[in-house]
Amino acid sequence: MQKIFIAGCGYIGERIARSCRDSGTDPVCLVRSAEHGTRLAAAGYKVIVSTLDDVASLPQLDLTESTVFYLVPPPGGGVIDTRARAFIDTVLSRSAPAKIIYMSATSVYSETHGGVVTEESPAIPASAMGKRRLDAESAFMEYGRRCNVPVVVLRVSGIYGPGRLPLMQISQGQPLLREEESGPSNRIHADDLATACLAAGRYGENGDIINVSDGNPSSMTAYFNACADVLRLQRQPQVTLAEAARVMSPLMFSYVSESRIVDNSRMLERLKVALRYPSMLEGLKASVD
Repeated sequence: MQKIFIAGCGYIGERIARSCRDSGTDPVCLVRSAEHGTRLAAAGYKVIVSTLDDVASLPQLDLTESTVFYLVPPPGGGVIDTRARAFIDTVLSRSAPAKIIYMSATSVYSETHGGVVTEESPAIPASAMGKRRLDAESAFMEYGRRCNVPVVVLRVSGIYGPGRLPLMQISQGQPLLREEESGPSNRIHADDLATACLAAGRYGENGDIINVSDGNPSSMTAYFNACADVLRLQRQPQVTLAEAARVMSPLMFSYVSESRIVDNSRMLERLKVALRYPSMLEGLKASVD
């Protein structure tokens, strides 16, 4: 029977875990919260509660013949993903798996001012988070070359789904960038992302880098407006780019000031992914039903 290890079994990891169990495979789930671990264990999953910020707390793990889904986000600060490197140095160095799927992000790409990015586009991230993601990609790829373990990198667009809509920002009336100045951004529904992860485990080949997106970009402003509409809330006010630089948080401003169109052709063709929610409106309606 295939062995599955999910590092960071949270919002997306739980979806992967359910699919694995439905197909007859019992995954092992690594989580950092005892409360979260208790809930997963009560649902019948094999759970390890530990944190990659304290690798000494990790138990000895045998990942031989396992497909590893590494979904742990980088820590805040700096340009190095210390969690990913700790996982590689302490866990993978002792026990080489059959394959690694690393969930990265499209923030690794250079700013294109609305242009199309493919997997061949330059990866020169502007944000610190993008730099940490790229560092983790490099670390996993280097480990794969050194230890002859296939590594697949998924560069994921903005994730949305049930419980992951911007309810707080909308309710508080936080300002949006004017639609006329808001460039294209990209998204993927959580269910479709889990499907893509599993497909990468099945069809992905060593060294693959694959964009994950629904292929229907829209502006961040259009996304927030659509969320407000399906939630039956008032739309947020809009400000100019110059005003946004003054009133938005640095993180939010970085989101709205970068724009690109993510090409998902490789995901559809190489991973054979059939999207359940190929449009934002379909996915949003399903997220509030």
